Amino acid sequence: MKQLLEVLGFVALVQGVLGLVHEFTDWHVGLVQRLGFLDGYGVYASVTLVVLAFALFAAAESRKSG
Repeated sequence: MKQLLEVLGFVALVQGVLGLVHEFTDWHVGLVQRLGFLDGYGVYASVTLVVLAFALFAAAESRKSG
């Protein structure tokens, strides 16, 4: 379970950072910019993904290993 939380946290962190890169540089990377219902809310969605990633990392750390 700990490894699953870490992997999900990593994916959320990468997608959040890529979403912010897209918003500020117009590079067409990441999943956030491809979702139509997030038009106009890309920065908010990306920041939310980054915060979610840190929450998942914290949850993974609180779990016992093994």
